[in-house]
Amino acid sequence: MSFFFIILLAGCALLGGLAVFFVKNGNNQNLKLILSFSGAYLFAITILHLLPDVYANDQNHKVGLFILGGFILQILLEQFSQGIEHGHIHSHSHHQSFPWGIMLSLCFHAFLEGMPLTVKNNQELVYGIAIHHIPAAFALGSVLLGNQLKKNSVIIYLIVFAAMSPLGYIFSYRLSNGNIQSLGNYYPYIMGVVIGIFLHISTTILFEASVDHKFSVKKTIAVLIGIALALGGYFLEG
Repeated sequence: MSFFFIILLAGCALLGGLAVFFVKNGNNQNLKLILSFSGAYLFAITILHLLPDVYANDQNHKVGLFILGGFILQILLEQFSQGIEHGHIHSHSHHQSFPWGIMLSLCFHAFLEGMPLTVKNNQELVYGIAIHHIPAAFALGSVLLGNQLKKNSVIIYLIVFAAMSPLGYIFSYRLSNGNIQSLGNYYPYIMGVVIGIFLHISTTILFEASVDHKFSVKKTIAVLIGIALALGGYFLEG
């Protein structure tokens, strides 16, 4: 278990959320570029690292069903999170009720994202998830402020969100080492669900990053950099 991973995941999510107190919601072009980069990076890492690993460990040849299930699960989660995983920012200032659906689904999503981090050679994936959480946490903070929560309450909820991926990582670490009874036998299938979620998130980010199916020059460069970094790690491992 790497404490550096835990600190990086929690730190990026928390900093991204706290930035909502200093950055105007309309000035989020840089966050969109980060989102495009992380989407391309996550997609490439999933294809180059996670999929080969999980199929290599799938003795019963059923992992494809769980990948499909994870893809569908993310579709269902977004009915409650309203796409905050993609960095979408929605105004809810017309009411003051706490957005429980958004908070709970986003935390569950972040917890699942932390689970693949026990895979061998997972540094690239850690960086991708950490960067991906910056705009997601920023969007969450914006929604919480839009619901007129006090600043201290917003910070507390952001801390809870920031802790979810590290908790998923810790849980998965214990799971993969067989420390939670016999659940370790189902680890490839849990990984399949997470891969399905990653495929949905990353492809949605890439499609939504374009206007009229056209990428701007800056977003194209961000996507290419994300893919290039993933490929660089892949070839260095080889």
